Amino acid sequence: MPHFRRLLTILLGAGFIIAGVAPLAGAGGAPAPITAAPSSGRGGVIVVQVKGLLDPPNVEIMMGAIREANKARASVVVINLDSTGAVDVDLKPLLKMIRNSRVAITTWIGPSGSEAKGGAAVIAAASAILGVGTGAHIGAASPMRRDTDTPSSSQTSAVLATEALRVGRNSSESELISTKRINAKDATSKGVSDRICGTRKNGDGCATLGDFVVRIDGHVAATARGPVRIETSRVVGEGQDRRRQPNQDVRFRKLGLVGQMEHTLTNPSFAYVLILVGLSLIMFEFFTISIGLAGGAGAICVIGACIGFSHLPVSGLGIGLLLLSMFGFAVDVQAGKPAVWSGIATVALIAGSLMLYDAGSSLNVPWWLLIVMVGATLLFMITAMPIAVRSRFSTPTVGREGLIGEMGEAVVAIDPDGVVLVRGAPWRARTNRATPIAAGDVIRVSEVDGLVLEVEPEEGAARDYREMRKGSVGDPEGLNAEGLNAEGLNAEGLNVDGLNADALNVEGVEPI
Repeated sequence: MPHFRRLLTILLGAGFIIAGVAPLAGAGGAPAPITAAPSSGRGGVIVVQVKGLLDPPNVEIMMGAIREANKARASVVVINLDSTGAVDVDLKPLLKMIRNSRVAITTWIGPSGSEAKGGAAVIAAASAILGVGTGAHIGAASPMRRDTDTPSSSQTSAVLATEALRVGRNSSESELISTKRINAKDATSKGVSDRICGTRKNGDGCATLGDFVVRIDGHVAATARGPVRIETSRVVGEGQDRRRQPNQDVRFRKLGLVGQMEHTLTNPSFAYVLILVGLSLIMFEFFTISIGLAGGAGAICVIGACIGFSHLPVSGLGIGLLLLSMFGFAVDVQAGKPAVWSGIATVALIAGSLMLYDAGSSLNVPWWLLIVMVGATLLFMITAMPIAVRSRFSTPTVGREGLIGEMGEAVVAIDPDGVVLVRGAPWRARTNRATPIAAGDVIRVSEVDGLVLEVEPEEGAARDYREMRKGSVGDPEGLNAEGLNAEGLNAEGLNVDGLNADALNVEGVEPI
């Protein structure tokens, strides 16, 4: 009995000590239980749709949505993400804004076929709630930027682990996506993403954005003001008709017209297509001397490509090779048939396409696009361009001499060479150096020399002994019998009035 009483006394004393210490431990800042987390409210759901590279326009729209949500005290921000990484942008300000947001930031990678790679995977991992849609993937997160090879995979892993700890996910497994690409089921089972729509048996993610928005209801999300319980949906209907629907306004944010244009031009493949199309159209304009539509369109394409290249790691060598290829094609177009320069141009075109972006980046032109563009450029330069030039400056041989004496108009200044419009068709033309013709002046065709018209002004034409036609006065070979038959110098012309036989019988002069 004494031993029993002593044991009972010790147990009671320990109980009182534990009871006294427990409140003190609770006052030390232990996390509040989930049931005690305050509601996110019903200030509205802001959905940001981000597709393509995380370039300045896409990053700015995400930061703008977070600022708007905090200012308007929205319930939650949902980032609908489908991106292969970041380019020409520092993600640190965006990550800092996500950490300091008093509104829960959530991310859904979807729909099916979408992915979050590079910096996009890091942004997704930093979200308080992360869902990977059915058929979507996340990773690899390294490198974070597509235009450089920094930061390293170890640095990226450290960032992923830090963000996972902050939002309460598995930090060790989150490092997995630094170098690997995983699907929705693996992401959920390994704790890389949250289980929103799937079950433990079926780990697939939400199939649609709408499912994600209504299914995050009831989940607790970490914010700068502490954990909050998300409230985004309510149950309506009865029995088999029961379903969830949003309980507040859902507002969508996407790029405006200017932002969308800049984002599209930043696409490496699109910029590559623009530079080739633009240079080809400008060369077409140069050779055909058309009314300017091709040249104007080509200039717009080149300007658009330059805007895109300003955000991309373009190689000077690659651009130089593309310009060399255009020069090579131009030489043979001028010659009228493919030759050595066409071969040089083809090699330069392929090499320039492969080396267009710096080797230190993970950007490159897809093989299928390279084959299509190289093939289309060759077809245009070797077949279409010569045909266009020939049809522009040639007419049927039959009846060509009938153009002599025709009136026309100078399309450009002729001094001594240029282009004229005769019978509605353009011709290469040449005039005497002493009589240059201004653009728009009326001309007369004086001779046809192959595919070149000899022209002269309608009035005030000059003659050059080197250009006189055979058989005309002044031509040494034109001193023939007919040439000597000048007015007043024929047989009858010698019988000048007053110089005939009777005329010799002058008054007072009698024959002896």
